[in-house]
Amino acid sequence: MIAQAQFEKEIQLIIENAIREDVGEGDHSSLACIPQDASGKAKLLVKDTGILAGVDFAKQVFSYVDPELKVETLLEDGSPIQYGDIAFYVSGSSQSILKAERLVLNAMQRMSAIATKTNAFAELLKNTKTKILDTRKTTPGIRALEKWAVKIGGGVNHRFALYDMIMLKDNHIDFSGGVGAAIEKTQAYLRENSLDLKIIVEARNMEEIKEILKYDGIHRILIDNFNYEDTREAVALINGKTQTESSGGITLETAAEYAACGVDYISSGALTHSVYNLDLSLKAVD
Repeated sequence: MIAQAQFEKEIQLIIENAIREDVGEGDHSSLACIPQDASGKAKLLVKDTGILAGVDFAKQVFSYVDPELKVETLLEDGSPIQYGDIAFYVSGSSQSILKAERLVLNAMQRMSAIATKTNAFAELLKNTKTKILDTRKTTPGIRALEKWAVKIGGGVNHRFALYDMIMLKDNHIDFSGGVGAAIEKTQAYLRENSLDLKIIVEARNMEEIKEILKYDGIHRILIDNFNYEDTREAVALINGKTQTESSGGITLETAAEYAACGVDYISSGALTHSVYNLDLSLKAVD
C-alpha cells in the first residue's frame, strides 16, 4: 500500500477535482435563492442498514469548501448503522453546506456500501487466519476512497496501483515466455533499477506453482481459479515458503471453504465493483 502522505494527496486531489466538476463557476441554484450571509444546520440521516464509512472524508470536504463549517460527529467510521440513525450535524453557511452536499453523499453512500460488503467477508473469516483483500477493480479517479472504505469494513488493502508492487499475472507470464522467464526478467529489472518492490506471481495450475517455488524472493503466490481440493494441495506444496492468496469469483457463499484450505488471503474485486450504494441523506434541520 502507498505511504500515508501519498494517500492523503490522493484524497485531496479527489476533493479538488470533484468540487471543480460539480460546482464549476458557481452553485447558481443556491446563489439564486439563499442569501450569502444565511446560516443553517443539516443532519446526515441514515436510511439503510450496514456499516458507516466516509465520515472523516466528509469532514475534509466540508473543511475544503468552507473552513468555518462545524461538524458534530455522532457516529464514527466503522459504526453499524440502521434506518433513522444520525451520523453527524453540520452547521454554518447554508450556501457552503449545499455546495458540499452532493460530494459528501456520493462518497459516503458508496464508501458505506463497500465497507458493508467488506465487513460481511471479514465477519465470515474472523475465526480463520485468512484476510479479505481488495483489488484494482475500482472506480477510476476515486480508488483511494474505495480502498479506504475496505479498511473501514475490516478488509486489507492489496497494492494501490501499478507502481507500488510487482504482480505477474497471466498476460505478463504469457508475453514473457513463461513463469520462470517472467520472474527472472522481473528480478533483473528490480536490481538494475534499484527498486525494492514485493513480487506476487499468479499461478494457473500446479505446474506453475512448482516453477514459482524454484525462485527465492517471491512474496506471494496467487492461486487463481483453483477448486477447493487443488487449493488445499497448492497450500501444502507451498508450505509457508511464500504467502498464499486465492482469487477468482470467490463469494460470501464460497469464502469460508477457501479459507479452510489454509490460504493467507482471499481477494475479491466484488468488494468495489459490485456494490449498491447505501441510502443516506443530508437534511436541513430547523
